Amino acid sequence: MAFGLTSPLTGAAQTGFTAPTYTLTPDTAPDVNGKQWAVTALGGTQTGVTTHSVASPFTQSAFRPKNFKVLGKTNPVTGLVSNVPMNTHKVITRKGVLPLSGQPYKNLNITTVIDIPAGSDTADPANVRAAFSAHIGALYQQAAGLGDTAITGIL
Repeated sequence: MAFGLTSPLTGAAQTGFTAPTYTLTPDTAPDVNGKQWAVTALGGTQTGVTTHSVASPFTQSAFRPKNFKVLGKTNPVTGLVSNVPMNTHKVITRKGVLPLSGQPYKNLNITTVIDIPAGSDTADPANVRAAFSAHIGALYQQAAGLGDTAITGIL
């Protein structure tokens, strides 16, 4: 199944939020190799949070490589592949935030960059999936902690 967010999106726990949800509307991605959704409504208790607007964007985007790279040939002497190219995928959350009351919004960007060695998708799909499972699980488990760290500076 391809990457496709469904609406409403259930948010992860955050200090001060109760059952956060986000209604998504398909949007035009900034590049042809991506998909994007805008947050157009909020659910649960998230006092002070704004939905998507031109001045204060709130979007979720996913990008795949424009041209996938493939694994090269092995060295005839050593049997090793000397150069393993990477296929880079990205997931980006963009949210307008106020740096100071009365000031214009500035964009906060959260980017997950995924570099997958060419060939591993067929040679080792279980471990590729395990990496995603553990990474996303860690982010989800520590969502409130990451939010608290962003506010307090304490890791």
